[in-house]
Amino acid sequence: MVTKRVEDANTRYYIDLDLRKGVIIGWDFGQREQLSQELPDPAHHRVFLTKGQYRKLEKKKSIKN
Repeated sequence: MVTKRVEDANTRYYIDLDLRKGVIIGWDFGQREQLSQELPDPAHHRVFLTKGQYRKLEKKKSIKN
């Protein structure tokens, strides 16, 4: 069974970076209250995006596949 994820006013879109290696380690979205504020590795940094920026990233990813 697939659970549909909610996108509403409390949804936050983000991209996670590894600053040590200079690479993207992932991107996703989630509800504001459920997102962790601290990433496990101090070299990892989370950058929040607008919904439009996130959609463009998803679109470009689908072109590469």
